[in-house]
Amino acid sequence: MHIFDPLDKRLVALLREDGRAPVSRLATQLGVSRQTVESRLGRLIDSGAVLGFTVRVRQDLDPGEVRAVMLIEVVGKSTTAAIRSLRGLPELHSLHTTNGAWDLVAEIRAASLADFDRVLRDVREIPGIQNSETSLLLSSV
Repeated sequence: MHIFDPLDKRLVALLREDGRAPVSRLATQLGVSRQTVESRLGRLIDSGAVLGFTVRVRQDLDPGEVRAVMLIEVVGKSTTAAIRSLRGLPELHSLHTTNGAWDLVAEIRAASLADFDRVLRDVREIPGIQNSETSLLLSSV
């Protein structure tokens, strides 16, 4: 397991802003050599700390996408099985464990309201999921 030091954290923060940033620019922003950035990035990828790179689409360019946050309550000791089932849903963008009244927080991205409705039904039919509350994400600020 890789432990992030302060330079790793700064590098990952820059990559979150622009995953396609050239190594030379990252090196300049971090105040280190290109070789240092390449080495750090290679180590983060090889260790599994960085799982991959993604594309973020401007929300106004994909206005049909339905995004939501779902709070999920799991009954008893079925959290592991529920997580396994939830991971099988392609519309589930991210899944987090949490404390408090809700056990899990899921970010859902669906192509349409009909797909979104189907995902809600699919989640609620997973054994062990006792309750959920979903809020649509209207805009990002």
